[in-house]
Amino acid sequence: MKMVVPRERDQGEHRVALIPDHVEQLVHKGIQVAVEASAGSGAGCPDEDYRSAGAEVSSRREEMLAAADLVAGVRCLPAEDVVRLRDGCFSISFLDPFHSSELIELLRSRGISAVSMELIPRSTRAQKMDALSSQASLAGYVAVILAAEALDKIFPMMTTPAGTIFPARVFVLGAGVAGLQAIATAKRLGARVEAYDTRPVVEEQVKSLGARFVKIDLGSTGETRQGYARALSREQLGLQQEALAAVCAQADVVITTAQVFGRQAPRLITAQTLSRMRPGSVVVDLAVERGGNVEGSAVDRIVETGGVRIVGLANLPGRVAAHASQMYSSNVFHLVEECLRQGERGIDLDPDHEVLGPCLVTHRGRIVYEGINPSVSR
Repeated sequence: MKMVVPRERDQGEHRVALIPDHVEQLVHKGIQVAVEASAGSGAGCPDEDYRSAGAEVSSRREEMLAAADLVAGVRCLPAEDVVRLRDGCFSISFLDPFHSSELIELLRSRGISAVSMELIPRSTRAQKMDALSSQASLAGYVAVILAAEALDKIFPMMTTPAGTIFPARVFVLGAGVAGLQAIATAKRLGARVEAYDTRPVVEEQVKSLGARFVKIDLGSTGETRQGYARALSREQLGLQQEALAAVCAQADVVITTAQVFGRQAPRLITAQTLSRMRPGSVVVDLAVERGGNVEGSAVDRIVETGGVRIVGLANLPGRVAAHASQMYSSNVFHLVEECLRQGERGIDLDPDHEVLGPCLVTHRGRIVYEGINPSVSR
Protein backbone atom coordinates (compact mmCIF):
# COMPACT_ATOMS: atom_id res chain seq x y z
CA MET A 1 0.00 0.00 0.00
CA LYS A 2 1.28 3.47 -0.87
CA MET A 3 0.55 6.37 1.45
CA VAL A 4 1.09 9.94 0.23
CA VAL A 5 1.56 13.06 2.36
CA PRO A 6 1.12 16.17 0.17
CA ARG A 7 2.33 19.65 1.03
CA GLU A 8 -0.52 21.79 2.37
CA ARG A 9 -1.73 24.37 -0.14
CA ASP A 10 -3.74 26.67 2.15
CA GLN A 11 -1.95 29.97 2.72
CA GLY A 12 -0.52 30.13 6.23
CA GLU A 13 -0.94 26.40 6.91
CA HIS A 14 2.41 25.16 8.23
CA ARG A 15 1.27 21.87 9.74
CA VAL A 16 2.03 18.50 8.15
CA ALA A 17 -0.05 15.34 8.38
CA LEU A 18 2.81 12.98 9.29
CA ILE A 19 6.12 13.67 11.00
CA PRO A 20 9.20 11.51 10.31
CA ASP A 21 8.86 9.48 13.54
CA HIS A 22 5.45 8.16 12.50
CA VAL A 23 6.55 7.70 8.88
CA GLU A 24 9.27 5.37 10.13
CA GLN A 25 6.76 3.31 12.13
CA LEU A 26 4.46 2.99 9.12
CA VAL A 27 7.34 1.94 6.88
CA HIS A 28 8.17 -0.80 9.38
CA LYS A 29 4.58 -2.01 9.00
CA GLY A 30 5.17 -2.48 5.27
CA ILE A 31 3.57 0.73 4.01
CA GLN A 32 5.31 2.71 1.27
CA VAL A 33 5.25 6.39 2.25
CA ALA A 34 5.80 9.22 -0.21
CA VAL A 35 6.12 12.80 1.02
CA GLU A 36 5.94 15.85 -1.19
CA ALA A 37 9.10 17.96 -1.04
CA SER A 38 8.99 20.69 1.65
CA ALA A 39 5.74 19.30 3.12
CA GLY A 40 7.15 19.39 6.64
CA SER A 41 9.42 22.42 6.41
CA GLY A 42 6.96 24.71 8.20
CA ALA A 43 6.77 22.27 11.11
CA GLY A 44 10.49 21.79 11.51
CA CYS A 45 10.62 18.50 9.57
CA PRO A 46 13.17 18.75 6.71
CA ASP A 47 13.05 16.46 3.69
CA GLU A 48 16.22 14.68 4.79
CA ASP A 49 14.51 13.50 8.00
CA TYR A 50 11.75 11.91 5.91
CA ARG A 51 14.31 10.18 3.70
CA SER A 52 16.09 8.88 6.80
CA ALA A 53 12.73 7.54 8.04
CA GLY A 54 12.36 5.52 4.84
CA ALA A 55 10.02 7.77 2.86
CA GLU A 56 10.29 8.73 -0.78
CA VAL A 57 10.50 12.51 -1.14
CA SER A 58 9.34 13.93 -4.46
CA SER A 59 8.25 17.22 -5.98
CA ARG A 60 6.04 15.43 -8.54
CA ARG A 61 2.75 16.06 -6.79
CA GLU A 62 0.48 14.95 -9.64
CA GLU A 63 2.24 11.62 -10.08
CA MET A 64 2.28 10.95 -6.33
CA LEU A 65 -1.44 11.55 -5.95
CA ALA A 66 -2.31 9.44 -8.99
CA ALA A 67 -0.40 6.48 -7.52
CA ALA A 68 -1.74 6.82 -3.95
CA ASP A 69 -3.77 4.19 -2.12
CA LEU A 70 -4.07 6.50 0.88
CA VAL A 71 -3.63 10.29 1.12
CA ALA A 72 -3.16 11.95 4.51
CA GLY A 73 -3.46 15.71 4.84
CA VAL A 74 -4.29 18.36 7.39
CA ARG A 75 -6.72 20.29 5.20
CA CYS A 76 -8.83 18.64 2.53
CA LEU A 77 -7.34 18.42 -0.94
CA PRO A 78 -8.42 21.08 -3.45
CA ALA A 79 -10.69 19.91 -6.27
CA GLU A 80 -7.88 19.95 -8.83
CA ASP A 81 -6.05 17.34 -6.74
CA VAL A 82 -9.11 15.20 -5.98
CA VAL A 83 -9.67 14.55 -9.69
CA ARG A 84 -6.18 13.02 -9.88
CA LEU A 85 -6.95 10.36 -7.25
CA ARG A 86 -7.83 6.91 -8.49
CA ASP A 87 -11.11 5.16 -7.73
CA GLY A 88 -10.95 3.46 -4.34
CA CYS A 89 -8.32 5.77 -2.88
CA PHE A 90 -8.61 6.41 0.86
CA SER A 91 -8.36 10.03 2.12
CA ILE A 92 -7.76 11.27 5.68
CA SER A 93 -7.98 14.99 6.55
CA PHE A 94 -10.03 17.68 8.20
CA LEU A 95 -12.87 17.82 5.70
CA ASP A 96 -15.26 20.43 7.14
CA PRO A 97 -18.13 18.18 6.02
CA PHE A 98 -21.00 20.51 6.90
CA HIS A 99 -19.68 23.34 4.72
CA SER A 100 -18.05 21.47 1.80
CA SER A 101 -20.95 20.05 -0.17
CA GLU A 102 -19.35 20.50 -3.61
CA LEU A 103 -16.11 18.83 -2.54
CA ILE A 104 -17.96 15.96 -0.91
CA GLU A 105 -19.97 15.40 -4.08
CA LEU A 106 -16.70 15.34 -6.05
CA LEU A 107 -15.20 12.81 -3.61
CA ARG A 108 -18.30 10.66 -4.01
CA SER A 109 -18.29 10.83 -7.78
CA ARG A 110 -14.60 9.91 -7.90
CA GLY A 111 -15.12 6.85 -5.69
CA ILE A 112 -12.91 8.20 -2.90
CA SER A 113 -13.38 6.85 0.62
CA ALA A 114 -12.97 10.00 2.70
CA VAL A 115 -12.54 10.17 6.46
CA SER A 116 -13.27 13.48 8.18
CA MET A 117 -11.03 13.94 11.22
CA GLU A 118 -13.65 16.25 12.78
CA LEU A 119 -15.99 13.26 13.09
CA ILE A 120 -13.72 10.92 15.05
CA PRO A 121 -16.01 9.62 17.83
CA ARG A 122 -15.37 10.73 21.37
CA SER A 123 -14.85 7.30 22.85
CA THR A 124 -12.14 5.70 24.95
CA ARG A 125 -10.97 3.58 22.02
CA ALA A 126 -10.77 6.58 19.67
CA GLN A 127 -9.23 9.03 22.12
CA LYS A 128 -5.71 8.80 20.66
CA MET A 129 -7.16 9.56 17.20
CA ASP A 130 -9.22 12.59 18.29
CA ALA A 131 -7.59 15.30 16.19
CA LEU A 132 -10.29 17.85 16.89
CA SER A 133 -9.44 17.73 20.59
CA SER A 134 -5.67 17.66 20.12
CA GLN A 135 -5.75 20.78 17.95
CA ALA A 136 -8.35 22.56 20.10
CA SER A 137 -6.10 22.16 23.12
CA LEU A 138 -3.32 24.01 21.32
CA ALA A 139 -5.76 26.68 20.15
CA GLY A 140 -6.72 27.38 23.75
CA TYR A 141 -3.07 27.82 24.69
CA VAL A 142 -2.29 30.10 21.75
CA ALA A 143 -5.38 32.22 22.47
CA VAL A 144 -4.02 33.14 25.90
CA ILE A 145 -0.57 33.94 24.53
CA LEU A 146 -2.12 36.23 21.91
CA ALA A 147 -4.24 37.91 24.58
CA ALA A 148 -1.19 38.47 26.81
CA GLU A 149 0.64 40.06 23.89
CA ALA A 150 -2.26 42.35 22.98
CA LEU A 151 -3.08 43.40 26.57
CA ASP A 152 -1.40 46.52 27.92
CA LYS A 153 -1.08 44.89 31.35
CA ILE A 154 0.76 41.89 32.75
CA PHE A 155 -1.10 38.77 33.86
CA PRO A 156 0.43 37.97 37.29
CA MET A 157 0.23 39.84 40.56
CA MET A 158 3.45 41.59 41.53
CA THR A 159 4.39 43.30 44.79
CA THR A 160 7.25 45.73 44.20
CA PRO A 161 8.79 48.78 45.98
CA ALA A 162 6.85 50.86 43.46
CA GLY A 163 3.56 49.33 44.55
CA THR A 164 1.34 46.30 43.98
CA ILE A 165 0.15 45.22 40.56
CA PHE A 166 -3.07 43.25 40.74
CA PRO A 167 -3.52 40.18 38.53
CA ALA A 168 -5.31 40.50 35.21
CA ARG A 169 -8.88 39.21 35.12
CA VAL A 170 -9.50 36.63 32.40
CA PHE A 171 -12.97 35.37 31.49
CA VAL A 172 -13.20 32.21 29.35
CA LEU A 173 -16.49 31.45 27.61
CA GLY A 174 -16.83 27.75 26.87
CA ALA A 175 -15.18 24.99 28.89
CA GLY A 176 -14.57 22.43 26.20
CA VAL A 177 -11.06 21.27 25.31
CA ALA A 178 -9.93 24.70 24.08
CA GLY A 179 -11.55 26.52 26.97
CA LEU A 180 -10.05 24.28 29.63
CA GLN A 181 -6.58 24.70 28.14
CA ALA A 182 -7.10 28.46 28.01
CA ILE A 183 -8.08 28.42 31.70
CA ALA A 184 -5.03 26.36 32.63
CA THR A 185 -2.66 28.57 30.63
CA ALA A 186 -4.06 31.83 32.02
CA LYS A 187 -3.75 30.45 35.56
CA ARG A 188 -0.13 29.43 34.92
CA LEU A 189 0.56 33.01 33.84
CA GLY A 190 -0.86 34.24 37.12
CA ALA A 191 -4.22 35.66 36.05
CA ARG A 192 -7.44 35.60 38.02
CA VAL A 193 -9.67 33.37 35.90
CA GLU A 194 -13.42 32.95 35.59
CA ALA A 195 -15.19 30.65 33.16
CA TYR A 196 -18.67 29.91 31.89
CA ASP A 197 -20.28 27.05 29.99
CA THR A 198 -23.90 26.12 29.30
CA ARG A 199 -23.16 22.59 30.58
CA PRO A 200 -23.26 22.49 34.40
CA VAL A 201 -21.39 19.18 34.29
CA VAL A 202 -18.09 20.99 33.52
CA GLU A 203 -18.17 23.11 36.70
CA GLU A 204 -15.99 20.62 38.56
CA GLN A 205 -13.38 20.63 35.77
CA VAL A 206 -13.25 24.42 35.78
CA LYS A 207 -12.79 24.57 39.54
CA SER A 208 -10.11 21.87 39.45
CA LEU A 209 -8.00 24.25 37.32
CA GLY A 210 -8.33 27.01 39.89
CA ALA A 211 -10.94 29.13 38.12
CA ARG A 212 -14.31 30.38 39.34
CA PHE A 213 -17.30 28.95 37.50
CA VAL A 214 -19.89 31.59 36.55
CA LYS A 215 -23.44 30.28 36.89
CA ILE A 216 -26.31 31.53 34.73
CA ASP A 217 -29.75 29.98 35.05
CA LEU A 218 -30.93 29.24 31.49
CA GLY A 219 -33.23 26.34 32.26
CA SER A 220 -32.58 23.06 30.46
CA THR A 221 -29.31 23.00 28.42
CA GLY A 222 -27.09 19.91 28.62
CA GLU A 223 -24.81 18.36 26.01
CA THR A 224 -24.94 16.04 23.02
CA ARG A 225 -23.92 12.37 23.04
CA GLN A 226 -20.55 13.45 21.60
CA GLY A 227 -19.98 15.83 24.51
CA TYR A 228 -20.68 19.08 22.64
CA ALA A 229 -22.88 21.88 23.97
CA ARG A 230 -26.45 21.88 22.68
CA ALA A 231 -27.72 24.91 20.75
CA LEU A 232 -29.66 27.39 22.89
CA SER A 233 -33.05 28.86 22.10
CA ARG A 234 -33.37 32.54 21.18
CA GLU A 235 -34.73 33.31 24.66
CA GLN A 236 -31.85 31.47 26.33
CA LEU A 237 -29.31 33.33 24.20
CA GLY A 238 -30.83 36.65 25.27
CA LEU A 239 -30.60 35.76 28.96
CA GLN A 240 -27.07 34.51 28.47
CA GLN A 241 -25.85 37.65 26.70
CA GLU A 242 -27.30 39.89 29.41
CA ALA A 243 -25.63 37.95 32.23
CA LEU A 244 -22.30 37.62 30.41
CA ALA A 245 -22.14 41.35 29.76
CA ALA A 246 -21.85 42.08 33.48
CA VAL A 247 -18.89 39.70 33.86
CA CYS A 248 -17.18 40.94 30.69
CA ALA A 249 -17.37 44.52 31.95
CA GLN A 250 -15.02 43.57 34.80
CA ALA A 251 -12.60 41.51 32.68
CA ASP A 252 -9.30 42.56 31.17
CA VAL A 253 -9.35 39.59 28.77
CA VAL A 254 -12.28 37.63 27.36
CA ILE A 255 -11.62 34.43 25.41
CA THR A 256 -14.59 32.93 23.58
CA THR A 257 -14.47 29.28 22.51
CA ALA A 258 -18.16 28.44 22.12
CA GLN A 259 -19.04 26.42 19.02
CA VAL A 260 -21.97 24.17 18.21
CA PHE A 261 -20.78 21.28 16.07
CA GLY A 262 -21.97 21.57 12.47
CA ARG A 263 -23.55 25.02 12.94
CA GLN A 264 -22.61 28.67 12.96
CA ALA A 265 -21.06 29.78 16.23
CA PRO A 266 -23.45 31.43 18.73
CA ARG A 267 -23.18 35.20 19.19
CA LEU A 268 -22.19 35.70 22.84
CA ILE A 269 -20.54 39.13 22.92
CA THR A 270 -22.60 41.94 21.39
CA ALA A 271 -21.56 45.48 20.52
CA GLN A 272 -23.41 46.61 23.64
CA THR A 273 -21.33 44.25 25.78
CA LEU A 274 -18.12 45.52 24.18
CA SER A 275 -19.16 49.10 24.97
CA ARG A 276 -19.22 48.21 28.68
CA MET A 277 -15.67 46.88 28.68
CA ARG A 278 -12.73 49.06 29.67
CA PRO A 279 -10.50 50.58 26.96
CA GLY A 280 -7.39 48.44 26.59
CA SER A 281 -9.32 45.21 27.19
CA VAL A 282 -8.78 42.29 24.81
CA VAL A 283 -11.24 39.78 23.36
CA VAL A 284 -9.99 36.67 21.52
CA ASP A 285 -12.61 34.97 19.34
CA LEU A 286 -11.69 31.32 18.70
CA ALA A 287 -14.90 30.82 16.76
CA VAL A 288 -14.20 33.55 14.20
CA GLU A 289 -13.98 31.04 11.31
CA ARG A 290 -17.54 29.89 12.08
CA GLY A 291 -19.20 33.29 12.17
CA GLY A 292 -17.70 34.35 15.48
CA ASN A 293 -18.86 34.58 19.08
CA VAL A 294 -18.08 38.31 19.07
CA GLU A 295 -19.91 41.00 17.13
CA GLY A 296 -17.43 42.78 14.88
CA SER A 297 -14.72 40.11 14.90
CA ALA A 298 -13.09 39.52 11.52
CA VAL A 299 -11.11 36.54 10.20
CA ASP A 300 -7.33 37.09 10.40
CA ARG A 301 -7.69 40.61 11.71
CA ILE A 302 -7.28 42.47 14.98
CA VAL A 303 -9.93 45.18 15.09
CA GLU A 304 -10.57 47.81 17.73
CA THR A 305 -13.91 49.16 18.85
CA GLY A 306 -14.25 51.66 21.67
CA GLY A 307 -10.69 50.91 22.75
CA VAL A 308 -11.33 47.15 23.01
CA ARG A 309 -9.09 44.96 20.85
CA ILE A 310 -10.85 42.01 19.18
CA VAL A 311 -8.43 39.30 18.03
CA GLY A 312 -9.90 37.15 15.26
CA LEU A 313 -6.86 35.27 13.98
CA ALA A 314 -7.67 31.95 12.30
CA ASN A 315 -5.93 28.56 12.56
CA LEU A 316 -4.37 29.09 15.98
CA PRO A 317 -2.90 25.55 16.11
CA GLY A 318 -0.97 26.41 12.94
CA ARG A 319 0.90 29.07 14.93
CA VAL A 320 2.60 26.30 16.89
CA ALA A 321 3.02 24.07 13.86
CA ALA A 322 5.76 21.82 15.25
CA HIS A 323 3.74 20.56 18.21
CA ALA A 324 0.44 20.73 16.31
CA SER A 325 1.93 18.47 13.63
CA GLN A 326 3.34 16.12 16.24
CA MET A 327 -0.09 15.69 17.82
CA TYR A 328 -2.02 15.48 14.54
CA SER A 329 0.49 13.01 13.10
CA SER A 330 -0.05 10.80 16.14
CA ASN A 331 -3.82 10.96 15.56
CA VAL A 332 -3.40 9.96 11.90
CA PHE A 333 -0.90 7.21 12.70
CA HIS A 334 -3.18 5.60 15.26
CA LEU A 335 -6.16 5.83 12.90
CA VAL A 336 -4.25 4.06 10.13
CA GLU A 337 -2.95 1.50 12.62
CA GLU A 338 -6.50 0.88 13.85
CA CYS A 339 -7.77 0.29 10.36
CA LEU A 340 -5.00 -1.92 9.02
CA ARG A 341 -6.30 -5.38 8.35
CA GLN A 342 -4.52 -7.94 10.50
CA GLY A 343 -2.14 -9.97 8.36
CA GLU A 344 -2.69 -7.78 5.30
CA ARG A 345 -1.33 -4.50 3.99
CA GLY A 346 -4.60 -2.74 3.32
CA ILE A 347 -7.15 -0.57 5.06
CA ASP A 348 -10.31 -1.97 6.62
CA LEU A 349 -13.07 0.27 5.29
CA ASP A 350 -15.98 -1.40 7.06
CA PRO A 351 -18.64 1.34 7.59
CA ASP A 352 -19.72 -0.55 10.72
CA HIS A 353 -16.25 -0.23 12.23
CA GLU A 354 -16.49 1.24 15.75
CA VAL A 355 -14.06 4.07 15.00
CA LEU A 356 -13.99 4.36 11.21
CA GLY A 357 -17.73 4.14 10.63
CA PRO A 358 -18.76 7.38 12.37
CA CYS A 359 -16.14 9.46 10.55
CA LEU A 360 -16.43 7.91 7.07
CA VAL A 361 -18.14 10.47 4.82
CA THR A 362 -17.93 8.97 1.32
CA HIS A 363 -17.37 5.32 0.39
CA ARG A 364 -17.76 3.31 -2.84
CA GLY A 365 -19.54 6.09 -4.71
CA ARG A 366 -21.97 6.92 -1.90
CA ILE A 367 -22.24 9.53 0.83
CA VAL A 368 -22.48 7.34 3.92
CA TYR A 369 -22.48 9.97 6.66
CA GLU A 370 -26.07 10.74 7.56
CA GLY A 371 -25.41 14.22 8.99
CA ILE A 372 -24.38 15.77 5.67
CA ASN A 373 -26.53 18.53 4.16
CA PRO A 374 -29.42 16.82 2.33
CA SER A 375 -28.78 19.02 -0.72
CA VAL A 376 -25.73 16.90 -1.46
CA SER A 377 -26.40 14.15 -4.01
CA ARG A 378 -26.32 10.63 -2.68
